Amino acid sequence: MLPLVLTQSFRTLWQPRRGLAIAEASVIGVVAALSAVFFKFSAGWLGTWRVRSSYFLPAWVVLPIVGLCLGFLAGLLVERLAPEAAGGGIPQVKASLANVPIRLSWRVAAVKLFSSIIALGSGLTLGRQGPTVHVGAALAAGMSRWVPTSPDHRRQMIAAGAGAGLSAAFNAPIAGMIFVVEELLQDLSGLTLGTAIIASFIGGVVSRLLGGGSLQLDLEATRYASTFSVTEIPFYLILGILAGLLAALFNRGLIASQRIYRNLHISLPLRVALAGLISGLVIALLPSSFRDNSGLREFIITGDVYVSVAAIAFVAQFILTLVAFGSGAPGGLFAPSLILGSCLGYIIGVLQDYALGEGSPTTYALAGMGAFFSGVSKVPFTAIVIVFEMTTDFNLVLPLMIGSVTSYLVADKIVPGSLYDRLLHLSGITIQKQAPIEGLLTRLTASGVMQTRVETLEPETSLDEVVEAFSRSHHRGFPVVEDGKLVGIVTQSDLLKIRDRNLPKDGFLREIMTSNPLTVTPTQNLSDVLYLLDRYQISRLPVVEGRRLIGIITRADIIRAEADHINCENRQSGPRPEPSYVVYQTRSPSTGRGRLLVPIANPETAATLLEMAAAIAGDRHYEIECIQVMLISRYSSPAETPVRTTKSRRLLRLAEALGKKRKIPVHTQIRVTHDVAQAILETIKERHIDLILMGWKGSTSTPGRIFGNVVDTIIRHATCDVVLVKLGKNHESLVNTHSPDLPTSRPPHP
Repeated sequence: MLPLVLTQSFRTLWQPRRGLAIAEASVIGVVAALSAVFFKFSAGWLGTWRVRSSYFLPAWVVLPIVGLCLGFLAGLLVERLAPEAAGGGIPQVKASLANVPIRLSWRVAAVKLFSSIIALGSGLTLGRQGPTVHVGAALAAGMSRWVPTSPDHRRQMIAAGAGAGLSAAFNAPIAGMIFVVEELLQDLSGLTLGTAIIASFIGGVVSRLLGGGSLQLDLEATRYASTFSVTEIPFYLILGILAGLLAALFNRGLIASQRIYRNLHISLPLRVALAGLISGLVIALLPSSFRDNSGLREFIITGDVYVSVAAIAFVAQFILTLVAFGSGAPGGLFAPSLILGSCLGYIIGVLQDYALGEGSPTTYALAGMGAFFSGVSKVPFTAIVIVFEMTTDFNLVLPLMIGSVTSYLVADKIVPGSLYDRLLHLSGITIQKQAPIEGLLTRLTASGVMQTRVETLEPETSLDEVVEAFSRSHHRGFPVVEDGKLVGIVTQSDLLKIRDRNLPKDGFLREIMTSNPLTVTPTQNLSDVLYLLDRYQISRLPVVEGRRLIGIITRADIIRAEADHINCENRQSGPRPEPSYVVYQTRSPSTGRGRLLVPIANPETAATLLEMAAAIAGDRHYEIECIQVMLISRYSSPAETPVRTTKSRRLLRLAEALGKKRKIPVHTQIRVTHDVAQAILETIKERHIDLILMGWKGSTSTPGRIFGNVVDTIIRHATCDVVLVKLGKNHESLVNTHSPDLPTSRPPHP
């Protein structure tokens, strides 16, 4: 009793208030900054070692080998410990903030941090800003689990962590806050904006104090050289147009690169190792200044380089970034976008200098950074602020605005939408704008929530049979159907009419049913349905087309729809599971009149379930299809994941032995899948199943479910009859079924 009281007191003390949110955002800012500083120095040390090694030994040997080995190590670390840490990281954060069930935790943060350090140290032309955003968000998500918070509060903290990570990486606190609002959350509420500002400010300050500002440009000479005149506006427009066109091409190349790697059907470590090998070979053929990825941008901006060098740098960075990012290596696109933009801007600046003799190539290079970044990430305000905070040069504001906005408009015209949304869509994730519950009730219709399998009674059913139907069912009401048309409804309260009117037991249901009941159409929204349920104080409504009954909707169905929305269980917006894969199967002669499917998983109840299946199959002259389902992570392919089937085959042999004893054809199979219910539904379709027999433990711990996720899904979507067997400790059973030939029961209508 005392621990329970203490737990409740702790939760009451730490409920998410505004003060707690501000304190939590402050801690998140410090932690994100520390991780960013550690990232910067560790990646810098490893990169320095790689570059120095290339001067002591042949570069064409050292760089490819280092890229191959470290790339494989980075991919292996991600694949074995946290598959969610692959890629740039920002798409994962954006999906999590959109309530897509993608894991963000301290483990993901640690794996992302160390794997990104190794990947960048291997020479891959990726940046550390995207991973830093991912790390900050994952650290915030892990920290938010300490306190019992609401989903909205947790989202705010994740957004604050992402902003702090970007702020610490760029040393640009304003840009970190704007990026959260512009791209990730698109939320300007007071608490969200306040926590993002605090976390970004603290992240930037701590990073600067600890020397984490590697992207701060030493532009003392540039400040004096930065100029802007009205006559240069056409050239900045040209820069913006070219940046937008090339950024659109770059975005399409990133998507195509990922598809090419996936078509290779090789593991993540091998993909990253291949990218490291290619990058090492190409960089070894280029001038030595190209070996330091972090210093290449400063070399272009501050150095007096030839146009040809800037052009080679642009082409090399463009191709190598596609090679590296498509492999799934942990690394971001911010730094490569800035390098590409600086090269493009420098080229335009030199051409302008030849034409007008005004301005400075350095100014164009800086404006090009913002323009290309804006075209790639589709965040023009963030692009403008990042470059401004990096240079603190007011002369750059107008060139940045012209180039960034023009680039954004051109790129969005060619490739509409966010790059991060397209990357998520490639992984089977579609982000939909989350509507409030009121919007959900307006958006969903009765046809999307109703139960399509409905138990009905006929008006000529005897009262004795009606009482028996209520006694064996959890339902508190039945629609009354005659010739396929709804003619009435009977509820438990209607049974009182039998006593009040002294009706004989051999009377008919027609005498007590409610004629012309209240109904809804399948196109009516849930708001209308809920209003009718409350207005007339009823718990169920038949759904009809004309007078034909097509379903029934209850309060429980509406509550379940709301719970799915709140708990982010809209499967259409989550990662699409791949089709299941059959790794083992046996076949018997097909001599039965139909097929009975029996999924087995628990060795303790398998024998009892199989005996029942044999009894039903023998009575109906059915064949038995016995299936064992092996569940794997959604980040692994069912067709490529190695599994051990020894224990599963042992269970299936029980079914084969029973079939031989009863002289019943028995087919068996083992499927590897991301989703158990999906594998069973696929089997029903492929094997033309007529009846499925499933065991049930008698309870469920899944909120909003009656029998559990798997059983509820099978009941709703199976195209055959379903028999559900409740197995007790002594394997005593209570049968619930949807077969017309057996006693039937549906989930309770409240």
